[in-house]
Amino acid sequence: MTASWRQRTIGAEVEFHGVGLHTGEEGSVRLRPAPPESGIVFVRTDQSPAVRIPLTVENRREHPRRTTFAVGESEVHTVEHLAAVLHVLGIQNVTVEVEGREVPGMDGSAAEFYDGIEKVGVVEQELRGRTLVVRDSTGVQSDSASVVALPADDRFRVSYTLHYERPRPITQYASFTIDPETFRREIAPARTFVMEAEVKELQARGLGRGAAAANTLVIGPNGPIDNEYRFPDELVRHKILDLIGDLCSLGSKISGHVVAHRSGHSLNADLARRLSDLYRREREVEDILIGSHRGLDIRQIQKILPHRYPFLLVDRILEIEEGVRAVGLKNVTYNEEFFQGHFPGQPVMPGVLQIEAMAQLAGALLLRSSDDINKLAYILSMDNVKFRKTVVPGDQLILEAELKKLRNRTGQVQGRASVDGQPVAEATIRFMIVDAF
Repeated sequence: MTASWRQRTIGAEVEFHGVGLHTGEEGSVRLRPAPPESGIVFVRTDQSPAVRIPLTVENRREHPRRTTFAVGESEVHTVEHLAAVLHVLGIQNVTVEVEGREVPGMDGSAAEFYDGIEKVGVVEQELRGRTLVVRDSTGVQSDSASVVALPADDRFRVSYTLHYERPRPITQYASFTIDPETFRREIAPARTFVMEAEVKELQARGLGRGAAAANTLVIGPNGPIDNEYRFPDELVRHKILDLIGDLCSLGSKISGHVVAHRSGHSLNADLARRLSDLYRREREVEDILIGSHRGLDIRQIQKILPHRYPFLLVDRILEIEEGVRAVGLKNVTYNEEFFQGHFPGQPVMPGVLQIEAMAQLAGALLLRSSDDINKLAYILSMDNVKFRKTVVPGDQLILEAELKKLRNRTGQVQGRASVDGQPVAEATIRFMIVDAF
């Protein structure tokens, strides 16, 4: 089970200036706080009108040696270092105003972005954050490169193997469980690098125009040229930095172990697309459950509860608040099949179905509170069951579920039902929480 956490934004505006690593152009980014559910959105303020470019899997563009997002003809390049910081700090909502085509390269690492954001602080918001939990192994491969996501016991871990044949064989391996402290100390300072043999080719393609000793390691036969390593394995650490930034487009924290072998931005983006496709339903349910007080219609309810006709007894959820309560309704009509036999000539809704309606609403509340959409809630016991008034066709049953206890495998909910403000049924219901599949 993944621990519940809140969406986050930054505490105040923060701005960065510098030269783009590839364009060589002076530019700036200004980060502004953003409300819950707004996502990470880049805004090209140098264009008129300004163009908004959400950082999503769908907006990823293929460009060599950098991570690019675009809407129409408007692009923003080299976002991976900043994106990695946002990902690790759990910042899901922020507006990034970009003056120019490219995010400034700073010193070629993510350290300045991390420190600048840390100074203004991170603010928790009222809505729950998303977590993509890797449940089955999945990966992508291209020639000798690969990147795979594996289950990993409620943590995010990245392992990377780097290998270059020129100018002489270089092999480095590193593996880290990613949290803010480890990221800042071990990964964020690792800088962009290029092999000396690649420099002329990249320049001929119009890349690396802003590269200099202050922001890029050029690796020759004997190591960095006119520079020194910050870590003996700085190259592989920077590859981990890039990979974390490339996965930011998922819009979620990740609970899983990502294992990469010689992968680059393109293959990393392919893994993000694969994970997005595989867990699309979970993302949709997360989107449904994300609001603390947001109501759910019948289509959204069907994405959460397994019940179907003729046994889905909640028509709408009016309110759902994590760890507290939910309110729903059931419209009682003469067309219900059970009225044919209960009772002919004097139709009454069976009390056991009133309890079932409460239990279904309670299931949605438990799901919201346990932070795991791949669970089901089975009834263990019912206590203090009382029926106070008959429910007949034409009534609208207002259901309430109040969470009393929640543990790893069990939950207890107080359920109530009323019609026109008058109580008709109540019960204390205990559930066992089990895997759905």
